[in-house]
Amino acid sequence: MLLFRWTMLMLLLGAAACFVFWVGTGQDRYKQWGLKILKWTLIAAFGFFAVLVLERVG
Repeated sequence: MLLFRWTMLMLLLGAAACFVFWVGTGQDRYKQWGLKILKWTLIAAFGFFAVLVLERVG
């Protein structure tokens, strides 16, 4: 559980850093990286919470 929390925090910070670089430099590649990181972070989080819900129900 602790490992998952730290992983999610680091991924969100990485996405935020990409967006800051995008604003600072104007290069679209940073925005694309930030969106990709954010998308996969959200997918992983939804999967994790789905497993938690299934454990509660079952």
